[in-house]
Amino acid sequence: MNVEAAEDNADRAALATFRERLASGEEELIPAEIVDRLLLGESRLRVWREHRGLTVRALAERAGLAQPYLSQIETGRREGTVETYRKLAGALSLGLDDLLG
Repeated sequence: MNVEAAEDNADRAALATFRERLASGEEELIPAEIVDRLLLGESRLRVWREHRGLTVRALAERAGLAQPYLSQIETGRREGTVETYRKLAGALSLGLDDLLG
């Protein structure tokens, strides 16, 4: 088997794995608008919160955080701890790296 055929097979396998994970809910498709906002440097927390259709209050409740604290993190006035970001990632059904970049 040549290198090109091996790469094609690897690509097919990766695509099949992605489709399985997408069907099971382990992966999701992200709209271009969301990707664009993230690439433009908007607050990752705000972009994901809005994408999930949550208010600051609703996310704070889900994550067990005070609403003012969450607002300050989202606007960049305060930095959250790793534990805070873990709570937020869990409440948003994200990985920690999705919030921290």
